[in-house]
Amino acid sequence: MKQKKQSYSIMVATNLRTFMFANDNLESIESVLTAGGLILYPTDTVWSIGCDATNPTAVERLARLKQKDQSRNFSILVDSMEMLKKYVAHVHPRIDTLLHYHSRPLTVVFDRPRNLASNLSSTNDTIGVRIVKDEFCRRLIRRFGKPIVASSAKIYKAPHPNNFGEISSAVIKGVDYVVKYRQYEKHGNDPSVVVQISDEGDLTFLRN
Repeated sequence: MKQKKQSYSIMVATNLRTFMFANDNLESIESVLTAGGLILYPTDTVWSIGCDATNPTAVERLARLKQKDQSRNFSILVDSMEMLKKYVAHVHPRIDTLLHYHSRPLTVVFDRPRNLASNLSSTNDTIGVRIVKDEFCRRLIRRFGKPIVASSAKIYKAPHPNNFGEISSAVIKGVDYVVKYRQYEKHGNDPSVVVQISDEGDLTFLRN
């Protein structure tokens, strides 16, 4: 009886996610990203402003919207370890274990990014990357075929919005597509844990 109840719960959750995804057209979002546009979307952590992480013009537009022209350090989202390896020069074997056992979303800061927009970082020698756990994000990134920037949906130095309702009108009006998925959630997710790992495998927690 317990197994049947669990199976029913999984079926209901799957159908609900499918219904919610149907409110957003992934093809339309992909077209916006391909054209260098900005999207406002929920991630496995906070609501974020996103764009094509390989398009410097799109990244510059995102920076202007956030009023963050100095000391920028945007993170990117990928859908898999395979995609990650295309955009950083070296992935330490310890990363696999770290991602497997860490329950919270984990952003890893890598040295020597490649094949990305050069203006993602003011120093251009590191990049924060997260392999997403959120199914909507994973589907979108897989369809787009490239990493997507994820920068908190706020103007520079403003408080982090806890949910969609707290996002400023300036941000909403400044993007080209606002994702409907998860707009009605009252409580957002916490920011990710941020770590940096050296080529030798030494781990440093930058944010717990």
